[in-house]
Amino acid sequence: MIEILQCLKKYGQRLDLEIAKEIGVPLSTVRHRLADLAAAGEVIKCNLTRFEGGKRIDAWQCRVSGYIPPPAPGRKAKSAT
Repeated sequence: MIEILQCLKKYGQRLDLEIAKEIGVPLSTVRHRLADLAAAGEVIKCNLTRFEGGKRIDAWQCRVSGYIPPPAPGRKAKSAT
């Protein structure tokens, strides 16, 4: 489960398919672990249906609960007054 959390913190919001590919674990195992993490409140997950090339893809979109990524480097926009 640590690998899943590290992957989500590194890349932000990801699909379960992408997490499985990234850490080299079968999709069924990733989904089981994500369900456990979601039940514990560590991860927020949403069901997602996507159509690519006319083919239906059902996936889970996940992110770490309460994690705010650091601000992007570079110039910041001026505030409108």
